[in-house]
Amino acid sequence: MIQDELEGVWHILLKDLKAYYFKPPNISWGILFPLVLALAFTLRNPSGLAALSPGLVAMAALFGTTSMEAIVITFEKRVGALERLIMAPVALATILVGKVLGGAVFGMMIAGVMTVISLLFFNVTIIHPLLFIGVLLLTVLAHSALGALVAVSVKEVFEAQTLSNYFRFPMVFLCGVFLPIEAMPIPIQIIAHLLPLTYSVDAFHQTLTGTVTPLLLVRDVVALTGFLLALLVVSTNRLKKSLE
Repeated sequence: MIQDELEGVWHILLKDLKAYYFKPPNISWGILFPLVLALAFTLRNPSGLAALSPGLVAMAALFGTTSMEAIVITFEKRVGALERLIMAPVALATILVGKVLGGAVFGMMIAGVMTVISLLFFNVTIIHPLLFIGVLLLTVLAHSALGALVAVSVKEVFEAQTLSNYFRFPMVFLCGVFLPIEAMPIPIQIIAHLLPLTYSVDAFHQTLTGTVTPLLLVRDVVALTGFLLALLVVSTNRLKKSLE
């Protein structure tokens, strides 16, 4: 049974990558988005890009995963493709995991482009490469699961995009991308610690700068893992109810 479910995840992932993600428009958007993002911040503050790089990588991962993930699942629900997929002899959670992995791969690509830009042009060095890769994997998985939750909660693609923007842009300004959380008012700090992007930005700061605080890094990893599992469970339940 486990082998069948893993094969199901693998084939769903391959199908989504070929059908949706690995298309020239999506790939070009995935490359241009971090480039435009980097250019905007270069014009604003050329000397402060190294400090902003962890937040830019986290933000690229957030937008890369949630944008495509919301479109893919909502589109398949709209045309009935998801219902046909559910008829396959695999669990509903298996289908959702395959979908989440597709968004995570695309998000990894976009965040990877932003990372290369930071290394080449922002004078950034990855002090702890293995820790950085681990945090990046957790980041794209957690935010892809967040995109899946949005997708299973609406019926139309435009609704998914609109709902995504309701939490993506506040997260960007609340989670330490531009301003340290410690400099924010206490109520805002409490809200920030309820959002997954906060832990991604903090973990990227530690792995890129080399100033690792073990307890804080463990907290970030545990928090991202918790968000991933919780979002998968909630998304699966929401998808099940929407299909009844």
